[in-house]
Amino acid sequence: MGQQEKVATSLAGAVSEEISASLTAVDAELARRYPGDPGTRQPVHTVYVPGDVFEPGTLRSWGDQALAALDEHASDAASFAAVLGIPEELAGPVHDRVRAKLEREPVEDLRIDFEDGYGPRPDAEEDEAAARAARLVSEAYANGTAAPYMGIRMKCMEAGVRDRGIRTTDVFLTGLMEAGGLPEGLVLTLPKVTYPEQVTAFVQLLEAFEKAHGLDTGRIGFEIQIETSQSILAADGTAAVARMIDAARGRATGLHYGTFDYSACVGVSAAYQASDHPAADHAKAVMQVAAAGTGVRVSDGSTNVLPVGPTDQVHEAWRLHYGLTRRALARAYYQGWDMHPGHLPTRYAAVYAFYREGLEPAAARLAAYVAKAGGDVMDEPATAKALSGYLLRGIDCGALDTAEVARLTGLTRADLDAFSSPRRGDLTVTAP
Repeated sequence: MGQQEKVATSLAGAVSEEISASLTAVDAELARRYPGDPGTRQPVHTVYVPGDVFEPGTLRSWGDQALAALDEHASDAASFAAVLGIPEELAGPVHDRVRAKLEREPVEDLRIDFEDGYGPRPDAEEDEAAARAARLVSEAYANGTAAPYMGIRMKCMEAGVRDRGIRTTDVFLTGLMEAGGLPEGLVLTLPKVTYPEQVTAFVQLLEAFEKAHGLDTGRIGFEIQIETSQSILAADGTAAVARMIDAARGRATGLHYGTFDYSACVGVSAAYQASDHPAADHAKAVMQVAAAGTGVRVSDGSTNVLPVGPTDQVHEAWRLHYGLTRRALARAYYQGWDMHPGHLPTRYAAVYAFYREGLEPAAARLAAYVAKAGGDVMDEPATAKALSGYLLRGIDCGALDTAEVARLTGLTRADLDAFSSPRRGDLTVTAP
């Protein structure tokens, strides 16, 4: 030990107290607006099924159709990897996990659609379809056949369809309550949001429903679908999407990019409407920045190129979907839309390859950070948070196993959770 340093200060303790007092309101505002990631599972995709098409066996049917497509167009690991350009060392693990996923849990997030995928119907018909959707969702959760997340997309809050959207939401939620209550995985999607006031109106609807049923205020959250240019850039030049998150009063769970409505809104020709168009990249970048730190997650859109027809055509569609999904993952859009059962093999192949190819490097960096072992990369706490989040997402979707992550990092699931969403000054790492 060297010579003990003399510690001297010049300021009275009252200075620190005065500064803290002056920032009390800011501290509270930061905590309210930017609570951080909720730490819950985020699905890798959302599947939309029209309200009149959804059946008790829909989820299993999607999985069976996806498996049949694999059997017909890429019957083994080597051929599937060759189509998509997956490295040889990942071909077997990815293929095996994709098949297992399609057999066990083919859909992670289902939205029963009463908007574009359903269209205008007589009121009595939509009433019945909404009540039926509530019954089927409740039964699915009761008998263990539900997707982790399920809900509806109602019609939007624009004048022409507002009353219908409100009524469908009411019928669906009331049906769930009468069947036993709201499931934990319930998700609602509010489409075509242009003004923050429309979000405020939807919050008012949900507050009224919660009050009518004696539910806790804020029990029902919802996603905001971004499909118009005005939702990105308001007339006054501000980012309207940021004001929409605030208008949701803590209820917003996601921002979902609507590829085709948004592209058409800004004048992109039909042949060029895609999730990798520069207009799409700009919109999603604004969404991403607006949502950062708020606990609201961003979802990419979809491709309308379906993997159907002869094998060459299916392979071409698969390569497109795989490439778009990998591109989105690299840009931190961990969720997207899938429009057809044939998209499921490439959704999971892209997600699993993304996490498996990065498993060992991410685990080594996180282990070195914990051990303060150094190495050729100097990571900071924010990077440790990103590394643990990466590993957790891989575990949640089935790309990685908890045991192999623990073996490579020396960390438990609880440790990863603590790194991913740590409370300031409250992080304890234990042995697995």
